[in-house]
Amino acid sequence: MRKGKLWSFALIMLLVLSTALAACSGGDDKEGSGDKDKDKDTADKGGSENKTLVFGRGGDSTSLDPSRVTEGETFKVTVNLFETLLNFGEQDTTVQPGLAKEYDTSEDGLTYTFQLEEGVKFHDGTDFNAEAVVKNFERWANGDSDTFPYYNSMFGGFKDDEDHVIESVKADGESTVIITLKRPQAPFLKNLAMSMFAISSPEAFEKGNDEYERNPVGTGPFKFVEWKPNETITIEKNEEYWQEGLPKLDRIIFQAIPDNSARLNALLSGEIDLADGINPADGLKIEDNDTLQLFERPSMNVGYLGLTVTREPFDKKEVRQAMNYAIDKQSIVDSFFEGRAEVAKNAMPSSISGYNDDVEDYAYDPEKAKELLKEAGLEDGFEMELWAMPVPRPYMPDGKKVAEAIQSNLADVGIKAKIVSYEWATYLDKASKGEADAFMLGWTGDNGDADNFLYVLLDEDNIGSNNYTYFKNDETHKLFIEAQTEVDEDKRIELYKQAQEILHEEAPWVPLAHSIPLLGGKKELTGFVPHPTGSDLLSNVEFK
Repeated sequence: MRKGKLWSFALIMLLVLSTALAACSGGDDKEGSGDKDKDKDTADKGGSENKTLVFGRGGDSTSLDPSRVTEGETFKVTVNLFETLLNFGEQDTTVQPGLAKEYDTSEDGLTYTFQLEEGVKFHDGTDFNAEAVVKNFERWANGDSDTFPYYNSMFGGFKDDEDHVIESVKADGESTVIITLKRPQAPFLKNLAMSMFAISSPEAFEKGNDEYERNPVGTGPFKFVEWKPNETITIEKNEEYWQEGLPKLDRIIFQAIPDNSARLNALLSGEIDLADGINPADGLKIEDNDTLQLFERPSMNVGYLGLTVTREPFDKKEVRQAMNYAIDKQSIVDSFFEGRAEVAKNAMPSSISGYNDDVEDYAYDPEKAKELLKEAGLEDGFEMELWAMPVPRPYMPDGKKVAEAIQSNLADVGIKAKIVSYEWATYLDKASKGEADAFMLGWTGDNGDADNFLYVLLDEDNIGSNNYTYFKNDETHKLFIEAQTEVDEDKRIELYKQAQEILHEEAPWVPLAHSIPLLGGKKELTGFVPHPTGSDLLSNVEFK
C-alpha cells in the first residue's frame, strides 16, 4: 500500500519517537514482559477476550497417564492432552476417525489395518508415526494388572497370557499399523477409542512410568503445564496442533473442589466457569440464573453398593440377597437425585444394547431380608463396615448422605453398619484389594458396549483391577467370552441377557441408580458438549 513520501516520513518520525520514549522509561525486557503478562491475566479473567477456562470438579486426578487408571477424574484432563487411534462421536459412542484417518477390517475379523494421519507431532516435538503406536502397545502388553489395569480388562491379559486377544501390532512403513488378533473381539474398535488407550510419546514414557504419570506428553489440542496435587491441574494451548483452528482456548485450569455446595458457590460467584457434579437439587438454581446455563450429560452409568464376596458374611448368597431386599432404592433416588435418575436393577443402564428388562428387581422388603439372614444363620444380624465415597461422582452426587440412608435401612433388619471413608485415591486402592466389606462405587461406560460393564466389572479376569467385589462365576465367564467373540449382535444380546439373570441371582452388588449427571456453566460459554463417557473434549469451547 503506497501513501507517498509524506506517509513514509511520518512513519520514520513515529518510530524515532517510540524508541526515545522506550529509552526514557528505564524499563528492561523483563519488566516489559511482566506488563504483557499482567494484561493477559486481566483478559483471561473475564470479558470478551477471555481465553482461560476454570473447570471446577469434585476431586483430583490420581495420575495423568490415562493407561494406568480407571477413574474418570484423570480422563477429564487427559482426553484433552492425548488422542486415540479412533474417536467416539461428539455425543455418542459411534466409532469415528482419530489419529487413524482410515481403517480396514479383514473378513475373518482378525486383522485391522490403520492408516495414520501424517505430519502429527507429540508435544515434545517427536514424530507421531506407526512405530510410536507399536511402542505404546508393547508398553501396555509387557505390563501387568497393577500397572495397566484397563489393558488387562479390555484385551484379556498381557503378552504371555493365554487369553490375551492381541497377537501382534506391527508397523508397515511410517503411516500404516497392522493389528492382528488371536480371536475376533466384537468391541475391539470401540475399545481402541477409549481414553485409556491414548497414544503417548515413546521418548517421554521411556523415562519411566512414575516419571511419566506426572509429565504427560501426547498429541492433543492442549499441553500439560502444572499439577498442584488436590488443587489444580493447568494445561495450555498446543500451538502446533494438527487440526487447524483448534483449540479455541489458551488455557484450562482444572480445580478440585470436593464439596458440592462450595463448587456451586464458586460457579455462582464467577470464581469458576464450568462445574460438574452439580447436585440434582441445585439444578433449578442454575436454570433460574440468567448468567448461567445447565448441561445434562447423557446417562450411561450405574451407581452401586459392592459386596466383597471373599469377606464374611458376604461369601453367602443369602446375605447378599438380604442386602438387596433391605435397601430402599426408590427412596434414595427420590431423596438425592431429584427425579434425575432411575432405580437400577441391573449392572448396566437400559441405554446399552443387551439390557435385560425382564429381570425382576428386588423389592424393598425388610421382612424378606430378615428371613434370608435367618437362613444364613444370622438371625441377630451382624456388624460391618460401609465404605462411603469421599467425592461426588456423576452416578453418586453425595456419597455420605446416601451411605447414611443405607445405614438406616440396614439397621432396620439388624445389620449394624459403621460408615468409613478415605481419601479418593486411597479409597480406590484399598477397595480394589478387597479390603472393604461393602463399598459404594459406580461406573460411567467408556465405550457404550455391554462388555464394558458386565465383563469389566464382574468377571474373574478383572479381579483386582475393575472387579472390586472379587465375584467369579463359571457360567457368566463363559457367556462373557462367547459374547466378545460373537459378531452377530442379536446373539450377543441374548448372551448378555442370560448373564444378567445370573448376576441378579448371585447378587454381588446392590445396583442403586442410573443418573443424569448435571453440569453448570457461564452463559457465554459455547461449544461445550457433555459426552456420555464423562470425558469431555474441550477443544471447541470458547467464550462469546
